[in-house]
Amino acid sequence: MEKSIAQQIYKKMYAIRVFEEKVEVLFAKGELPGFVHLYIGQEACAVGVCANLSPEDYITSTHRGHGHCIAKGGRLDRMMAELFAKKTGYNHGKGGSMHLAASEIGILGANGVTAGGVPVAVGAALSSKIQNQGRVAVAFMGDGSTNQGTFHESVNLAAAFKLPVVFAVENNQFGVGTRFCTISNEPDIAKRAAGYNIPGVIVDGMDVVAVYQEAKKAIEYAKAGNGPTILEMKTWRYRMHFQGEPATYRNDIEETEWIKKDPLEIAKTKLKSMGLLDNAMIVDIEESVQKKLDEAVEFARNSPDPMPEDALTDLFA
Repeated sequence: MEKSIAQQIYKKMYAIRVFEEKVEVLFAKGELPGFVHLYIGQEACAVGVCANLSPEDYITSTHRGHGHCIAKGGRLDRMMAELFAKKTGYNHGKGGSMHLAASEIGILGANGVTAGGVPVAVGAALSSKIQNQGRVAVAFMGDGSTNQGTFHESVNLAAAFKLPVVFAVENNQFGVGTRFCTISNEPDIAKRAAGYNIPGVIVDGMDVVAVYQEAKKAIEYAKAGNGPTILEMKTWRYRMHFQGEPATYRNDIEETEWIKKDPLEIAKTKLKSMGLLDNAMIVDIEESVQKKLDEAVEFARNSPDPMPEDALTDLFA
């Protein structure tokens, strides 16, 4: 891993963490409309995967999509404006937290429907293959998505056609409040890959270096024309399913153990030990990100609201 990549990795992980912490505060104050599903705790998943992608490559996201957008290169100011439902947001205030999209940097959209983005990624991968574009599509999803019919249909088609797609499963152990192992007889999702004769890999989703390395293999494998991989990242969300929900379905013991595996702390320790990051760099990165975040909040607050007539714009069907 190059030093510049390592610095970008930590910068984006830190940006996700502080962005989400700010969103948590703003939502509690009633400044943001709708619901928010925070990505805190899963930073290594989005960043580890997206660090291997070019701006032209595609991703699809989930209802918990802020982290994916930042990891793929989304601007904090336009993201924050979207959450404030402002005209300057990525989707002019029409997408909100759960439907962020930025096609100019390959973000084909977060999706409030469970597994809704998975077939979209497969379609993008099919388009890339037909047009010989050399692009890969990454379908981010939670463990709950893997029990949807669309997941299996998508994996089957991608495997049969050897499409350049990676199924990036963020297994945070729960679908809303339902523990995954209670609704699946096999707790390891990656093992399902055998049924489609494609690679299935399990990685520590709290360790960004491990995610980066396994994602790199899967992405290179896809771009070489070999087809898809199911990349299962074992992780944990540090907040409830959505802000305001009581997380009574999780116990204190497991919560404590997972919090000890803070992905930001693991990233700092590993990258420093590899000689790719030092304390001075960390301070510079964090100060720079915090400044950008403060500016993003002010930008959003001072941006204009959409007008009623704007409801008739941006229509494509």
